[in-house]
Amino acid sequence: MLSLSVNSPIPNTLVPLKLNPSRPQTRLFSSVSLRKLQVKASSAEVAFKEEEKYSDEGVSPTRGLSEELPPGLSRKAMPKHVAVIMDGNARWARKRGLPSSEGHQAGVQSLRELIELCCKWGIKVLTVFAFSYDNWVRPKVEVDFLMSLEGIRISVIGDSSKLPTNLQKLIRDAEEATRENSNFQLIVAVSYSGKYDIIQACKGIAQKVKEGVVELDDIDETLVEQELETNCTDHPYPDLLIRTSGELRVSNFLLWQLAYTEFFFVQPLWPDFGKDEFVDALTAFQKRQRRYGGRDS
Repeated sequence: MLSLSVNSPIPNTLVPLKLNPSRPQTRLFSSVSLRKLQVKASSAEVAFKEEEKYSDEGVSPTRGLSEELPPGLSRKAMPKHVAVIMDGNARWARKRGLPSSEGHQAGVQSLRELIELCCKWGIKVLTVFAFSYDNWVRPKVEVDFLMSLEGIRISVIGDSSKLPTNLQKLIRDAEEATRENSNFQLIVAVSYSGKYDIIQACKGIAQKVKEGVVELDDIDETLVEQELETNCTDHPYPDLLIRTSGELRVSNFLLWQLAYTEFFFVQPLWPDFGKDEFVDALTAFQKRQRRYGGRDS
């Protein structure tokens, strides 16, 4: 598991993307400088080199964002951790006769908007699942987007060994550089398997038992949680899971962590998921009575 966080005094800029034509378009980012992230091969030191500057309208995802909640939502009842299965990028592009890369670009725009809303509304952790190995290697738009975030802690979980070695190093260096950010955390699942996450946790505990570090009777849920890849966050259990595209399954995602999570499934494909759909999901969540395995009295 690799945990990334970005906390640099240098403002970063998101790569301009083609916006989703099916809903109103807004400009999210403001007077900023375009910087190129350069990673020194000899250490985890990250150097930034300014290459060009331009002005735009809007604000960065985490700088001074605060707004009234939509009617019907309570800030006190907000989930601390939201997980999203971002399904439907390729189908969105195919329906429009576009290459799949256009669907990935539109999907990143939806993610950008969701991150901004989470920051505004007090959600502490967002975990997103859909970034396959191919997504990282071919379009690279996800990589560009993640590396452009400012003031957000980013964690990467999953089998990063399948990524190119230079990208693995970039992730490790960005992790170290951004570890101290605490206002908001974005967890990105890359080639992640919930089954494998549990297996590697069991192996880790078994090894500690073999070494005499842990007694058999010491094994409990807390110990397992410490060995799971989501040990990178203070809120490892999602309160709310959202899946787009009408599919009604979890697809091997966070199998242990979703034990008492509330599920919300929506028909729109991921690039069509926006503020209105997120409000619907949060409204449904806040109306539910969470019992964590208990029964009605």
